[in-house]
Amino acid sequence: MLAVIETGGKQYLVSPDQPHNKLKIEKIKNLQEGEKTIVFDKVLLLDDEKEDLLLGNPYIPGVKVIGELVKEGKGKKVIVFRYHSKTRYRKKKGHRQPFMEVKITKISRD
Repeated sequence: MLAVIETGGKQYLVSPDQPHNKLKIEKIKNLQEGEKTIVFDKVLLLDDEKEDLLLGNPYIPGVKVIGELVKEGKGKKVIVFRYHSKTRYRKKKGHRQPFMEVKITKISRD
């Protein structure tokens, strides 16, 4: 069973059957403290091998992808350097994007 979900402005192809079914997503802010289960209800596509392919318009009602939070962290540092020649203008900044690593456990249909 395959599904395409939308989270953080990006789309991900997920399946609970894949051996490496962990994915890094943008950090979700409205998650409760200590909560380990994440429910993705914005499912764009569902491919069940037994039935037909379902496409959402834009989302499929009644389909949820359930994941388990593995870890939270920050990505590698990205250097932002601004420079104007001949004017002695230089600015250097660093940025580390926060992420959540999620393991997909189940795709459910109502």
